[in-house]
Amino acid sequence: MSLPVYKPGKAAVQAEEEHGITDAIKLASNENPYAPIPAVVEAIREAAATVNRYPDHGAGALRGAIASWLGIDRDRVATGPGSVGLLRQVCMLYLDPGDEAVFPWISFEAYPIFTTEMGATPVRIPLVEHAFDLAAVADAVTERTKLVLLATPNNPTGTAVSTTAIAGLLARIPDDVVVVVDEAYREFADPALGDPVADLVPHHRNVVVLRTFSKAYGLAGLRVGYAVGDPELIVDVDKLLLPFSTNSLVQAAALAAIEHFDDIRPRLELLVAERHRLVRALTGAGWKLPDAQANFVFLALGPRTEEIYLALERQGVVTRPFPGEGLRVTIGSPEENDRFLATLAEVAAA
Repeated sequence: MSLPVYKPGKAAVQAEEEHGITDAIKLASNENPYAPIPAVVEAIREAAATVNRYPDHGAGALRGAIASWLGIDRDRVATGPGSVGLLRQVCMLYLDPGDEAVFPWISFEAYPIFTTEMGATPVRIPLVEHAFDLAAVADAVTERTKLVLLATPNNPTGTAVSTTAIAGLLARIPDDVVVVVDEAYREFADPALGDPVADLVPHHRNVVVLRTFSKAYGLAGLRVGYAVGDPELIVDVDKLLLPFSTNSLVQAAALAAIEHFDDIRPRLELLVAERHRLVRALTGAGWKLPDAQANFVFLALGPRTEEIYLALERQGVVTRPFPGEGLRVTIGSPEENDRFLATLAEVAAA
């Protein structure tokens, strides 16, 4: 089988080796630039003392904490190795050879990979001005469609859709088509867009919401996420969980992150404020940006993407190119963001 390949953001050290430079910064993978808060680090340290034992396969304490945090029943929550791990479980559950998965495009690169892996057909619906065309998504649903995949905020464009708009889509498609609302970047988005856990899941048995601790909570290196949906759907998703894949360290870290969320919130507010600052600076300099709702911005460069990407990287600013589309730039620390802005201005002037 010929599968598309996932390409992670380039590491800073790799760029240094390729270009013979030093002091490169990585703004390519939408990581949180800040280490976990001390309480989370301490929880990881304590959990490390017992890694000779298997973790709780079902992550019962974590599921209970997530349920209480969200104000929902525990049987609506599944956990897994990042939201992407749970996404793959959903694809394994619902897609067979000959089926279809419909999703806007460009979007998260795992969508066509997992769809093709299951022998199903990816149906890509072009974005309109870098945002979802949900009417076109609904029109593309056929009797072969088993999944609709919606990344909101969307990776890589950063645009998002409201729960009201998703409800309109749900009204137009059959109830046996499962709609995945993939919210890896939820914590950075405008709350006015709505909460699918509260607004959609109680009313639609075919909706599953995916979230992660990787981005906002600084746990990308540990891999822990969760799904929220109808209890029967959650039972089926759990059947495909790789044994012990939610390990002891990630369970402890996520529990501590929930417990100490008030200490994490200021860092999220700082990253959102930095995003606003970058948007103002970039638009003021004449660059065109889609509405940014995640912890990154997207420069819609079209055919200039590779040129700008390489010029930035040669000066030690590593970003993520999407050839022919644009450049995704993660929100870093204020110092990293200043360096990106200065380097971009230099590149543009050249």
